[in-house]
Amino acid sequence: KQWYQRRVAITAGIEVVLDELLSVRSQLNSEGTGKFKLSVTDFLIKASSKALLDVPAANSQWADTCIRQFHNTDISVAVATDSGLITPIVFTANNKGLRQINSDMNELKNKAVEGKLQPNEFQGGTFTISNLGMMGIQHFTAVINPPQSCILAVGAPQKKMVPADNEKGFVVQTVMNVSLSCDHRVVDGAVGAQWLDSFKAYLEKPLNLLL
Repeated sequence: KQWYQRRVAITAGIEVVLDELLSVRSQLNSEGTGKFKLSVTDFLIKASSKALLDVPAANSQWADTCIRQFHNTDISVAVATDSGLITPIVFTANNKGLRQINSDMNELKNKAVEGKLQPNEFQGGTFTISNLGMMGIQHFTAVINPPQSCILAVGAPQKKMVPADNEKGFVVQTVMNVSLSCDHRVVDGAVGAQWLDSFKAYLEKPLNLLL
């Protein structure tokens, strides 16, 4: 019983092809005519939310005598500040489109950097994303943000040559490595793998995020 009460983390990783996402992002931003500028993180938040709805067991927390599963997806996003990392929350991301997520994140990041976040804006959440890609980190493992059960570590996009049946014999793809760390008491390896498969599918076919 004492062993089971301790959190044991397991981690699984997957490679995601980003070319279609980057194309859709560019098109949406162009059509926005300066009213908004979607980031890759906005797509990560929405894809995480959709994958949590597909695999609800991943949207759960250990609660001593039971496992608590959530209906809404409240996505915490790690933001670096002068005083350290803080994880503001995009609440009910499952009910928001990319543009609203983008607006929420811009406001939360500004508040975080200025030290103006209220406790209710960073305490809680059902899932966390930590993106070190902008710092050039290609692959890393993130530490679970208790009492949550899962955290997604996102690396930097990079170019990769892939064999192809064309004149050159290859194509160049933009790929990104992500790893999911899970509290094994709540989310085992099979559930984590299902979540990663769903997440990857949304990012590689990003128009499905708009449905």
